[in-house]
Amino acid sequence: MPGTELFGAEEKKEVMDVLETGILFRYNHDKERKGHWKAKSFENELARYHGVRYAHVTSSGTTADNLALACCGIGVGDEVIVPPFTFIAPVEAVLQAGAIPVFAEIDETLCLYPAGIEAAITPRTKAVMLVHMCGSMAQVDKIAEVCKKHNLILIEDTAQALGASFKNQLLGTFGKVAVYSFDFFKIVTAGEGGAIITDDPHLYEIAAQHADHGHSHVGNNRGAEPHPVFGTNFRLSEIHAAIGLAQFRKLPYILEHQRRNKLKLEQTLSKFPQISFRKIPDKKGDSATFLDFFLKDEPTARKVLKVFDRFGIGYAYWFDNNYHYFKNWDHIKKIKSAAPLAISLFKPSQNYASLSLPQSDKIMSRLISIQIRITWTEEEIKGLSEKIENALQEVL
Repeated sequence: MPGTELFGAEEKKEVMDVLETGILFRYNHDKERKGHWKAKSFENELARYHGVRYAHVTSSGTTADNLALACCGIGVGDEVIVPPFTFIAPVEAVLQAGAIPVFAEIDETLCLYPAGIEAAITPRTKAVMLVHMCGSMAQVDKIAEVCKKHNLILIEDTAQALGASFKNQLLGTFGKVAVYSFDFFKIVTAGEGGAIITDDPHLYEIAAQHADHGHSHVGNNRGAEPHPVFGTNFRLSEIHAAIGLAQFRKLPYILEHQRRNKLKLEQTLSKFPQISFRKIPDKKGDSATFLDFFLKDEPTARKVLKVFDRFGIGYAYWFDNNYHYFKNWDHIKKIKSAAPLAISLFKPSQNYASLSLPQSDKIMSRLISIQIRITWTEEEIKGLSEKIENALQEVL
């Protein structure tokens, strides 16, 4: 992914600022840290970039999902509408909150869509966890209207779409709170890390406290701080924040090169009328991490995959992926957990073991994705384009 392609002097400098002070903890130790506040700096720059008042960094994108649910007051027995195509973390977070995931169909945006959400709403629905998959966006404006109409909390999981926008408004700014990830496989990486952003001061205050064992962060005596709320440890270290800060400053460069390289490959695929592309509500706002395209049916898609393997063309076929698609989540379908979950106290509105999502299956079974790299040379892009064209000519 882009961030891992760009480690350099900037990351080393930020990390050495921290190591030279010896203060790896994000709070307190004001004198010893010599003015270096990497987590705070990262939060300030993230909030400023998105035009929101607050950001809070966390130890991972998964803990950011957990934090978003907690500070929105979502807990035991609440239903949260989730997509079947997502990295599994948002679904895990819903279950860990004591809430109940309700899976809705996706459309060819590869995300939840308004009609699919409305079909999944029940009297117990409290929120929608909207995941902007593979670098691009859902019909987020219309989904926000659905949430407003039904008095639902909209949480945007923008872990895979940092820097993407819809009609010049950045993703992550349409809902009550948004979630980001900076793990090793994201657009910007801190090795591990995540964040939430919001414009709501009360939500931010609860989030900042909950992420640090309920500490109020009032005063400079950590042992004497009151605990206004129950909390846990979702803190990001100064080392991870330092890497993330340096990486985040490279985002404009990353987006520019992703978009340029994706366009070149898309032009090659456009030569084949048998191929259609993912629906992107605002192509200008696509962060362009993946080139996503459809074949006419599953058998044709699998034929293409075999030829791609032979030509050495890298791809993702999410329909068979154990981390990203509901069809393969047996541990969710059977609720296999190391300890009992709160969902066992309720009768979910869906039986996961027998749940059928035919529209999503039809979409996912035809989908192939090619990851975009930003360090490709012109020669490498040309060579890959030729491989793709030759491979497709064999099978289409």
